[in-house]
Amino acid sequence: MIRIMFGSALAALALAQAAPAWADEVDDALAAKSRSGSDRALDEGRHPADVLRFVGVAPGDTVADFMAGGGYYSALLADLAGKKGAVYAINPTRFYNAEEWAQRVAAHGNIRTMAVDPRAMLLAPGSVDMIFTHLNFHDLYWESERFGFPRLDVDGVLANWFAAVKPGGHVIVIDHVGPAGDPREVTEAVHRIAPENVVAAMTQVGFVLEAQSDVLRRSNDDLSKNVFDESVRGKTDRFMMKFQKPVP
Repeated sequence: MIRIMFGSALAALALAQAAPAWADEVDDALAAKSRSGSDRALDEGRHPADVLRFVGVAPGDTVADFMAGGGYYSALLADLAGKKGAVYAINPTRFYNAEEWAQRVAAHGNIRTMAVDPRAMLLAPGSVDMIFTHLNFHDLYWESERFGFPRLDVDGVLANWFAAVKPGGHVIVIDHVGPAGDPREVTEAVHRIAPENVVAAMTQVGFVLEAQSDVLRRSNDDLSKNVFDESVRGKTDRFMMKFQKPVP
């Protein structure tokens, strides 16, 4: 079993040592005037500075923000990728707000939106340097007739990720820590996933776990509660992992 807990001080030191020189651009991205008040209000709970330094997007990178939601991270990733880079914000059609995304694209000319059927959330081979997914990996195991979200072929989705990421590229997974168990059952009950299930699924298709961080961990979270329960919403225990596609 992969050990995912680190001492906070050691984790912070490791992140600081690993941060390349251009990581100072993270501060510029967070201070950008284009950021909305609603985005800034989420910063305290999401720790974006720590997250983005761990992620390590470089200027010129092409990034897929998988199930990007409203684009909180898409905008920040776009700033870091710069004019020579691009961010593909992928969303199921049902969860795509055209007006909201029009504002994102107007402020960040390197964002490309992809609003598609969930089964069409696929990428071309060798098309991206990184896939980033924030609080949505567990949704690969979700299905809902009410919300028009069909059962996905998880192995097929992850095989597509492996093909899409360039050799040496990365996948960043941030999600709510869940109890052990069948990921479909756990997702249905609480919208969480056990970290070891993520590692198993990702390594099965060929990715290698390169790094992980505990900056989003919270020891007082009740893993039996649904993440939408108001008593834990926005305050869940979260893991952060970086997987690499090996270079042949």
